[in-house]
Amino acid sequence: MPKKPTIQQPRLPDYLPEVSFHIADEPFFSNCLIKDCLITGEEIQRLRLEQVKFQNVQFEEVSFQDIELTDVVFEQCDLSNADFSGGIIHRVAFRHSKMLGIDLSEATLGNVLFTSCLANMSSFGFSRMKQVQFSSTSLENSDFYECKFKNVQFTDCDLNETNFANTPLAGVDLSDSRFEQLQASADDLEGCIVSSEQAIGFARLLGLRIKEWEE
Repeated sequence: MPKKPTIQQPRLPDYLPEVSFHIADEPFFSNCLIKDCLITGEEIQRLRLEQVKFQNVQFEEVSFQDIELTDVVFEQCDLSNADFSGGIIHRVAFRHSKMLGIDLSEATLGNVLFTSCLANMSSFGFSRMKQVQFSSTSLENSDFYECKFKNVQFTDCDLNETNFANTPLAGVDLSDSRFEQLQASADDLEGCIVSSEQAIGFARLLGLRIKEWEE
């Protein structure tokens, strides 16, 4: 079995000074900690964040289109319905966070980790992903329409009703994730790694009738 690629972790210094989220002249934050606060109603184009940690932060009605994130951690945050569409996201970790309906469509993600997150109904349509890992994360009813995957991992995830239409899944291992139904075509599924139980479900999805073996 091929070795799973290593995902690079965000590179943060041991100490980060705590600051408040306040935009002055340039929409840029670097080398800081933002924690225990509410960020609401912000609409910022091309917000840039480098070596920033968000801890226990609630984002409410925010639009950060074309955001640029490098070496950023979101820990125990609420990013539900946040608009990060078109973002460039590199060495970023989302940990133990609520991300219902987050918009990451048309984004470029490299070395990104989603760990123990609630990300149902999230949108990744038309995004490009390289070295991305979803671990113990719920992605039910999420949209990966026409994405480009390279070394994307799903480990112990809930994927029921997730849309992978027009996204080639060759080499993607879904065998230890859970779903009753996916939206994907036979061409999309070619080369996808699944468990024997999942294979029966896919056969039914493709219209095959499964004959039970009789002793």
